[in-house]
Parts: sequence; structure tokens; C-alpha cells
Amino acid sequence: MKILYVCIVLFFAFELVSPNVLIGQSVAARDTTTFAQVIFEESEFNFGDLYQGQKAHHIFWFKNSGNSNLVLNNVLSTCGCTVPEWPKEPILPDSVGEIKVLFDSTSKIGRQNKVITIRSNSKQGDYRIRISAMVLPPDKSKNK
Repeated sequence: MKILYVCIVLFFAFELVSPNVLIGQSVAARDTTTFAQVIFEESEFNFGDLYQGQKAHHIFWFKNSGNSNLVLNNVLSTCGCTVPEWPKEPILPDSVGEIKVLFDSTSKIGRQNKVITIRSNSKQGDYRIRISAMVLPPDKSKNK
């Protein structure tokens, strides 16, 4: 019974310190002075009035103001009508990048608000940008 008790105590003691042992450094020794930080020129864009079926795009410019490479792991939209394009290579410190967002108003009508989530290694974590538009019925005058 004593052996079982000792094994349990050793198991829990190892679990408490194992993350630091596996990483090979203590929590206090981790370097927290290097990080990537993304700053967007704008976080929202309004396309204004669009006729149903029109496509529009906008470029969101950003800068890595941190002191480590910025990596955009993924850029997600809330709808298939909104397609983001983003750089797959790291953005160096003090360098700029762009996210191009294409909005397709086909099968949309009325006020549209879309959120694009940027997942990166930046200090602030996930970041969200937004687009909006008022989609009007198709312009029939163009078919005459």
C-alpha cells in the first residue's frame, strides 16, 4: 500500500513540473520580449450600394509593428460570399501586408455585414475586420 501511495504522490508531483521539464526551461526563463503585433490601417469598410450580382473587393492594409515575424495562420469569413486572400509568407517586423476581400452579392439582398477573422501569432491573438454593403435589386436598365 505504501508503494501505491508513493507512486501516486510522485505521479502528481511530476505532472506539476512536467510542462517546464518537457519544454526545457522554466516559466521565468521564457522570453516574452519578442512578439509580432498587427496594426490595421482600417478595420471596417462599407462598399455602399451594390446591385445584386455585383462583385466588389477591398484591400485591408496592415503593418507588423512587433519585433518578430508575423504569420497569418488562417483568415476566415462568415459566409461563402466573402473570400479573403492573404499572404502565406511571414511578414517581417516593420513590414506591411495586405488582405484582399472579395464580396459577391449574388443571391444577397438588403443590408449585408460580414466579419473576417484573422488568426495569427500576433500578441493580441485573433483580430476581426468587417465589410458591409447595401445590396439593391438587380439593375434592370442594363438589360435593355
